Amino acid sequence: MTRGLRIAAGVVGALVTAYGVWLLLGLGWANTTSTATWLVGGVVLHDAVFAPAVLVACYVALRSGRTTLLAPLLVALVVLVPVTLVGVPELGRFGARADNTTLLDRPYWLGWGALVTLVLVGVLVGHALRRRHASSGGGDDGAGAGGR
Repeated sequence: MTRGLRIAAGVVGALVTAYGVWLLLGLGWANTTSTATWLVGGVVLHDAVFAPAVLVACYVALRSGRTTLLAPLLVALVVLVPVTLVGVPELGRFGARADNTTLLDRPYWLGWGALVTLVLVGVLVGHALRRRHASSGGGDDGAGAGGR
């Protein structure tokens, strides 16, 4: 990517971000503080809990020597755990009100279940294809990607 294109993309990103912040500030102080709380909480939860847990799980998988069995599970967890954490307010129906049925009016659990199904099917198909490729003699020669 050329330097000019990177600068242009950065400027567009900054402008879109500024516009989003301006719209958020227009919603009132309560919405702004709630959004900031969720953003900070999400970063803390990710950096203090989720990222170390994934690193430990990957370390255990590597040390156990069973990476072909555990790697697909780790891929599914890396996708599903953050998506589930972000979806907690909808899945828990926090903020739903009896006097406004248009709030949280979708089947969020059904959508979450569909996502889980798609991720698991994708991981299982990928795992099966990788095993088939390895068993047909197309596996890694031990040199890895850097040993060309």
